[in-house]
Amino acid sequence: MLYVTDEVIASWVSHFLWPFFRLSGFLVIVPIMGSRLVPARVRISLAFLMTLIIYPLMPAMPVIEAVNLQNFIMIAEQIIIGTTLGFIVLMMMQVFVLAGQTISMQMGLGFASMVDPSNGISVAVLSQWYQVLVTLVFLAINGHLLVLEVVIDSFYTLPIGEGLFGADQWRVLAEFGSWLYKASLTLALPAITALLLVNLAFGVMTRAAPQLNVFALGFPVTMMTGLVIVWVSYAAAAPLVEQFLETHVSLMRALIRF
Repeated sequence: MLYVTDEVIASWVSHFLWPFFRLSGFLVIVPIMGSRLVPARVRISLAFLMTLIIYPLMPAMPVIEAVNLQNFIMIAEQIIIGTTLGFIVLMMMQVFVLAGQTISMQMGLGFASMVDPSNGISVAVLSQWYQVLVTLVFLAINGHLLVLEVVIDSFYTLPIGEGLFGADQWRVLAEFGSWLYKASLTLALPAITALLLVNLAFGVMTRAAPQLNVFALGFPVTMMTGLVIVWVSYAAAAPLVEQFLETHVSLMRALIRF
């Protein structure tokens, strides 16, 4: 006969809360689900449902009393792991946002900004357009399923009770910041170079014909040239998102020691 005591119930609750908090931390910051437009109840309900699905498949967990300081420490560890993995996915979106901001400043659209509804901050219109485009491509190539698979794998490669990431993993994550700026500059470099050539052409025209009003003529031409360059670059959106997604997934797997 099965006897269910208070200690057994407390053990079940604590074992369920650990993966729940890791998934909740991931969904709080990951793009799309981490948006301010998604209610907190939806994110919590989704994390609860996912925990119910994967809970029977979880590896063995440490036996700790429910009301214990070590239990709260492990909950904090799971939140840090989940938010760190979600932060890496978020940085993939910020690469295109930063590139759009750089191109906007070069083509004279830096003053055109709007409020980003997902983050609640003011960004350039071109950056917002890039973010919408990348989000749609991210969903089209099933990127959300791929990053979620990495989070589920983390329960096996980085089991609950094994602590946080090692020093090498934290150093790799810190060095990843330089890759963010390098990737965004690489995206914006073709447009910046083309717009620089346009500005040089206007400089030559001003020297050849000083009577031309370069300020009245240069601004619309520079803006139209930048829009054409952005339009042409849309064809490379899907391959770039897929390439960056592979890079970020590789970093996530390196952090969880996969």
